[in-house]
Amino acid sequence: MRLNAPAKINLHLRVGPRRSDGFHPLLTWMVTVGLFDTLELNPVDSPGGGWIDGSAAGLTLATDEPALPTDARNLVVRAAVALADTRARRVGEGPLAKNPVSAFLNKRIPAGAGLGGGSADAAATLIGLNRLWDAGLSAAELASIGATLGSDVPFFFHGPSSVCSGRGEVVRPIATPAHAKWALLVMPKLGISTASAYATFDAMGLGDDQSVVNEPDWSAWVKLDASSLLHRLVNDLEPAAFAVAPTLGELRTSLEEKLKRPVRMSGSGSTLFTLYDTEPQAKQAARDLTIPDARVEVVEVAPKEQAPI
Repeated sequence: MRLNAPAKINLHLRVGPRRSDGFHPLLTWMVTVGLFDTLELNPVDSPGGGWIDGSAAGLTLATDEPALPTDARNLVVRAAVALADTRARRVGEGPLAKNPVSAFLNKRIPAGAGLGGGSADAAATLIGLNRLWDAGLSAAELASIGATLGSDVPFFFHGPSSVCSGRGEVVRPIATPAHAKWALLVMPKLGISTASAYATFDAMGLGDDQSVVNEPDWSAWVKLDASSLLHRLVNDLEPAAFAVAPTLGELRTSLEEKLKRPVRMSGSGSTLFTLYDTEPQAKQAARDLTIPDARVEVVEVAPKEQAPI
């Protein structure tokens, strides 16, 4: 079984002050984009080698990204563990070693880039193993498991365009952008830890409760052209991320000067993006850029051809 796991960008991200439970309330508009990891799941003939940290998850993981862990630090593995445990509780069965699976992850979404690659991989794992293991869980149940793995995971069961609130786990699908159909992504070869970005956000005294309560008129926003929409978009984590990595803030300033349009950051960084109405416009802008130590790609916003998520 082969599954595509799409990246996401946060078009708009408002962040409130840290709550007593340690989380920050969010209001964010996320969309998938045409940049995919690919996860291959294959049943193996005999059990064995499928045990992970003593768990009942019969899955072994390999990847083409040497720096990526393939043990319980990887969300693919953690998703398998969580699904195996849920299924075992539901049907009263023991370990799933009788249904071992080998997984191979082809990584194209960079880690630490604010593109939700790990979360998308986790969602794809839950969807694929739900089928292979005949677990019988609904999409809502899978999304609930996903929420225990990361705040972005539930989005990938509702995309391609959704408003997320709470700590990200409350997902409300909305229309896809009517005109801003293409994104130019600039992915520097540096990662920003989400924990570092939020710790700096707190240290800087940032965050406004009202910003996550007062929602824009999404129905009007989705109808705007790229230029008009860009001038309305905000990411409250940008000042913190640029404090953690000043070169990223400098790159954003440089891009805005070169492209003559607003440039936003996705998530807690480090990916920067801007929007265009047409593919030729976006590709011409990409050709005009020369950025050392950064990957530049033009991708479709909320592409229709993405399966199964």
